[in-house]
Amino acid sequence: MGLDVAVDIGGTFTDIVVCRDGRIEKAWKVSTAPVAPERAVVEALREARLPPISNFLHATTIATNAILGQKGLELPKVALIATKGFSDIIEVARQNRPSLYELEFSKPKPLVPRGLRFEVDERVNFEGDVLKRPADAQLRRLVSSIRRSGAECAAVCLLHSYSNPSHEIAVGRRLRATGLETCLSYEVDPEPGEYERTSTTVVNAALTPVVSTYLKRLGSSLRKMGAPGVAVMSSSGGLTTVEEAGAKPINLIESGPAAGLIAAAELCSQLKIGKAISFDMGGTTAKAGVVIDGEVGLTAEYEVGGRIHHGRIVKGTGYPVRSTFVDLAEVSSGGGSIVWKDGGGGINVGPLSAGAEPGPVAYGRGGSDPTVTDANLVLGVISEIMPGGRGVLRRDLATRAFSRLGEPTEVAQTALKIAQLEAARAIRMVTVERGLDPSEFTLIAFGGAGPQLAANMASELGVRRVLVPPSPGLFSAIGLLVSDWRYELKSSYPRNLASEFRRMEARLRGRLGSPRFIRYADCRYSGQGSAVTIRLDSCETPQVEEEFIRAHRRIFGFTIDASVQVQTIRVMAVVRRAKAAWPSQPPVEAAPQKLGNTGRNLMVDGNWVDAKVYQRGSLATSFETDGPALVDEDGSTTLVPPGWRMSIGRLGDIRMEAKQTR
Repeated sequence: MGLDVAVDIGGTFTDIVVCRDGRIEKAWKVSTAPVAPERAVVEALREARLPPISNFLHATTIATNAILGQKGLELPKVALIATKGFSDIIEVARQNRPSLYELEFSKPKPLVPRGLRFEVDERVNFEGDVLKRPADAQLRRLVSSIRRSGAECAAVCLLHSYSNPSHEIAVGRRLRATGLETCLSYEVDPEPGEYERTSTTVVNAALTPVVSTYLKRLGSSLRKMGAPGVAVMSSSGGLTTVEEAGAKPINLIESGPAAGLIAAAELCSQLKIGKAISFDMGGTTAKAGVVIDGEVGLTAEYEVGGRIHHGRIVKGTGYPVRSTFVDLAEVSSGGGSIVWKDGGGGINVGPLSAGAEPGPVAYGRGGSDPTVTDANLVLGVISEIMPGGRGVLRRDLATRAFSRLGEPTEVAQTALKIAQLEAARAIRMVTVERGLDPSEFTLIAFGGAGPQLAANMASELGVRRVLVPPSPGLFSAIGLLVSDWRYELKSSYPRNLASEFRRMEARLRGRLGSPRFIRYADCRYSGQGSAVTIRLDSCETPQVEEEFIRAHRRIFGFTIDASVQVQTIRVMAVVRRAKAAWPSQPPVEAAPQKLGNTGRNLMVDGNWVDAKVYQRGSLATSFETDGPALVDEDGSTTLVPPGWRMSIGRLGDIRMEAKQTR
């Protein structure tokens, strides 16, 4: 297998894992460089003096950061070409008002100003029948106008092109002949819904130059280090090629979070866990997802750059994008989330984060706003001496920062309770709101901050089992090493369901050989405005309808006496790749290593208690203990509260079981 390197660039830290011949050999973190993330990665790899790299696996936040307007990632000028009368569709949108009583609310600024919107006098109906063809003279004038406009790329979205793309193809051929980077909606998002399809195509066009340039720079630097190419994690939870990622950068929007959920799914397979909740709490956000029988949930809609409220993306605050995403709920509650007081004197956590620079106050890098990490330090959850010898945290600075908001320990306890409730809300979204009972699941906690809150949060949810994998702070990067290749095709309003599935599968088989196929369908009752995505074992129409009715009843609690309409079908081709062996802890012969003579003072329910503290690498699989206890390791600390019992599993995983629920 050679040398595999997995790199996950997060909002605060960049995680790097090196795997040689299927065995994880080295792993470490570096601070993320927001403006030039690839430069920090390449410098870290050079300092590590690695031999030639065989495979470079990558998860990145560049697509989301570019839409959010991060400095150094300016979006290009995009021209929109629409059917006559529809060029303002990205501004008209859906007329959603996210904040009903916010009188000064304004919609997101359209990515294409009116001066760069162009129209084609053509028309195709929803069944694909051509009603009016565009004239050649008109297309020549259109291309000339776009070239004079200064547009750097173009998005073509003509009415009902998902049924008949011939007019889009004609426009795209002329634009591409001039050398202009052009995205056609039938290639990007062949689904009904003109606004969503237009928005998706525009976002894809805007991101294409940014992402392509970034991947080319990264690839060029890596080739000098012997790496033949880059594989990128897509939002659907599978690896894709640089070429595919460059052509459809919308597929990278949830790249990093997807890697963590895939790692959780692989761990469930290793440990035979049927139902699990993935809980990933890093420096900036906390994310929750569900794994059932080794499979992750998928969704088809997202709003990039949108505002998040209690784990939900507030519709109308961002730019709609339709692609396949792992089903995650996300809240602005991470280790670096800033704790602050509002005008009424109430304590709040997030959404702003201290990021990598300056970071939490305790880092001593000039930060003045206390964070969740500072709260954990003040309350004794984490140690002043960072595991692995990576430095010293300043409890005095953290305490002083909290003193400006009130009594330090009281403010810190309130902050952790709020962070815990916000994270629990995200978990309820992917369980209770999907018709699932969280008490039937095992909570898998990772990210640097996840193991610190996991057990207390599980008590809040009625979850009795918590598992912390080895190297939780690097878990998403490990997910890259255990991922497969994934490719997808989709089609809308199939006339013959079974034959359309077979056609798409034959197309993927001709490209990939013998992949495993996973089928999905977006279905709705006739007259409904939204669809439910279901996974299919059969592609025959009666079975599809029955599966949709069961899913609708499970999610919403009722069924409707109406016909079932299949709106869009998808085929996911999965090509297995050689993977790293799951990291396991070597046998430990010595007695468990307690750190310090008396443990660590830990605040529990307003009282200081003496908590046992252990170094994780010293714990053998036979080891068990009751809380309160703390397990320190490089990059994270696991809190075992009173009322919980901890043991070490066969992979070196920390298993916590509630002796009683609160």
